[in-house]
Amino acid sequence: MPTLIQRIRQFARTLKRETYALYLAYQHPDTPWYARVWAFGVVAYAISPIDLIPDFIPILGFLDDAILLPVGIWIAIRLIPPSVMTECRARSHDILDKPTSPAGRWAAVVIVILWLLLAGLVIKAVRG
Repeated sequence: MPTLIQRIRQFARTLKRETYALYLAYQHPDTPWYARVWAFGVVAYAISPIDLIPDFIPILGFLDDAILLPVGIWIAIRLIPPSVMTECRARSHDILDKPTSPAGRWAAVVIVILWLLLAGLVIKAVRG
């Protein structure tokens, strides 16, 4: 029987795969416009550093990610045609199962540095 930590990790992997599949479905030509709008909102919320409830608030900060994101994904999956989701899930598995290239890691480092620089500039501007 898997431990709680193993189940949480599996749940996080599933959310990651489904979110990426929604991103692919958003771009798919057979996805209806209303499903695209919803999928875009879910994917944007998933990758956004801004949460509805900030993570530093004990328990509630993580509950919004644990509840809102899966519910948003569930609704998006219901709006997207099953054939499109099947195709996008398969592509998501293919893409996410590839090992990360060094270029991808460096890109992540550059993005984190840019976010830190932006945060520093905002803090400096606020302090005067």
